[in-house]
Amino acid sequence: MTLPHNSLAGGIGRRSLMAGAGLGVLGAAAPVVRRAAAADPLTLTVWSWVPNMQKETALYEQANPGVTVNVVDVGQGFPHYAKIEDALRAGSGGPDVAQIEFDMIATFLQLKAFADLAPYGASKFSRDYVPWAWQQVTRGDHVYALPWDSGPIGQVYRKDILDAHGMQPAGTWGEFADQALKMHKDTPNTLLTNATFDQGAWTTALLWQAGWKPFTVDGDTIGIDVSNAVSSRFAAYWQKLLDAGAVDAKPGFVTEWYEAFDKGRYAIWIVGAWGPVFLQQFAKSSSGKWRAAPIPQLAAGGHVCANWGGSTLAVLKQSQHRSEAAKLATWLLHNPTSTRMFATDQYLFPTSLALLNDKAFLETPYPFYGNQPVNEVFAAAAHDVNTSFQWSPFQGYVQSQMGIELDAAANGRGTLQQAFDRLQKKFVKYANEQGFTVKT
Repeated sequence: MTLPHNSLAGGIGRRSLMAGAGLGVLGAAAPVVRRAAAADPLTLTVWSWVPNMQKETALYEQANPGVTVNVVDVGQGFPHYAKIEDALRAGSGGPDVAQIEFDMIATFLQLKAFADLAPYGASKFSRDYVPWAWQQVTRGDHVYALPWDSGPIGQVYRKDILDAHGMQPAGTWGEFADQALKMHKDTPNTLLTNATFDQGAWTTALLWQAGWKPFTVDGDTIGIDVSNAVSSRFAAYWQKLLDAGAVDAKPGFVTEWYEAFDKGRYAIWIVGAWGPVFLQQFAKSSSGKWRAAPIPQLAAGGHVCANWGGSTLAVLKQSQHRSEAAKLATWLLHNPTSTRMFATDQYLFPTSLALLNDKAFLETPYPFYGNQPVNEVFAAAAHDVNTSFQWSPFQGYVQSQMGIELDAAANGRGTLQQAFDRLQKKFVKYANEQGFTVKT
């Protein structure tokens, strides 16, 4: 299971890297050192925070004698990316293969960090993944990473609490709001959900589903449209629930928040596909009471989803063994044994169609969820993720500022709409400072 990082503190700036020594290696192809023969020993380094990844790389070593794979955990989120930036600035010292979350791909493409995997045959994998995931890692005919795990969003809910209120999981966001208001009126100490506005990625996922397109990136030109009709509707929707006291806006992933789910303060958690396994770790006393359901839709009968979390494997351009690194990344994410192990041993929710359509994977029962095969819910969601969403090339800064501004507004310091207006100004200013040509 890979939890999405909330943000990079301050983001990775183009200017800070461009001012550093060794920039020339970013624009020029590093020499590729090839082995003279298949038997020549070779060590490839992978930077990843996935626990026990050595189990899968050991399989690769068995299938490829003479190759040693060194997996190094340099930290998750900001520490990981900061060390990659350091290696890019220095011109060396980075891994051959790096775990990169979907929301950070655009940032590192600005830094020209990745090798194009298309010359190594990666283009042929376009039909191996759900469309949105492939769209995230490609630009035209170029393939800059291979999709690994993901987080299509859905609901996990306390069946006993909804049953007590005569409710079923809402099919639309309108129904969801009605349920939140009714539950608060009937049982003020139990709320339908907690809106984790301190998590910029949570807000982004819900806006993504609603059709939000805050950034359009074309080289060094960026369009910024953060405070728009979509975000205004979103702000009005949640502001009404907040003002009525029908939902909380407590910080996520802290002790109080964990305990609130386990003790029944909240009936529903809106979360990515990594959430069901994660929930089992901190809500043990409520085991068997939980179930999963699709995310509510804007209109009845809709089938639109979004993603929160997930990552890829990319080959750094500075690698001295790009061909072999590409082979390693390809093998890890396409070998049937390896991909199944990632899904069943490390609980990485797949982007691979082979697994998303696999009967055994889909029908796995989870006792924590009353033996419901919850993978079916999130696999269906994975097929419905909106493909048009684009990240900014400074997404770390975006996510951190969204968390700060929206959390403040949700807790009484202004309104959500005012927060979006401030974010629009902040992002325009930041983009200009980073040397982008900005369109609004």
